[in-house]
Amino acid sequence: MRTLIIIPTYNEKENIENLIKAVFELPDKFEILVVDDGSPDGTANLVKNLQKQFPKILHIEERSGKLGLGTAYIHGFKWALKSDYDFIFEMDADFSHPIEALPRLLKACQPEGVGMAVGSRYCKGGKVKNWPFMRWAMSYFASFYVRMVLWINIKDTTAGFKCYKREVLEKLDLDNIWFIGYAFQIEMKYSTLKSGFKVVEVPITFVDRVLGVSKMDMGIFKEAFIGVIKLRKKKF
Repeated sequence: MRTLIIIPTYNEKENIENLIKAVFELPDKFEILVVDDGSPDGTANLVKNLQKQFPKILHIEERSGKLGLGTAYIHGFKWALKSDYDFIFEMDADFSHPIEALPRLLKACQPEGVGMAVGSRYCKGGKVKNWPFMRWAMSYFASFYVRMVLWINIKDTTAGFKCYKREVLEKLDLDNIWFIGYAFQIEMKYSTLKSGFKVVEVPITFVDRVLGVSKMDMGIFKEAFIGVIKLRKKKF
């Protein structure tokens, strides 16, 4: 069984080295693919230097310019499928997603019929730490809004910490994924469900980043608000 964690990066030099080392300290054997969008702070160089220490389990794909979260993951998904990985993860570079939850996500994704396991802030047992109230409220009610519009029973519809079974990514038309920002996470869950796979939620404690700068802005939320209506009307 081969597992790959895809980590998109843009200016994550404060976090990426420590994150990679922490993942490789887990008893489970995970590989990492960093998809770097031309970070001017030298993130890619840090990763390439680490490849000398982890030559067969740390990989990097470099792209020119900031092309969007969704396109970074699509790039990583295609790379993973060509390289014959069985389970593929999405994970942020800023330590907001708990590394110790990776084995639990992997286990939850393995049963027959399950296509995706989601690290969930809003299912029973899930928590958020260090977020301002307004940031939490926007995220929580965005998930509620998505559930109501799309009629899906996923508590954390916007979560970006996920494990896919390769069969899901093989079945989806990755070139026909519409969104590149916040709505990308919603679209992938919706597409997985509509393709006949189950999505299960695993409670996690989400911790806001300590180092580096958040990439979130109001344009991302706007894409999600309008995007779910488009998904409901046109997709499938």
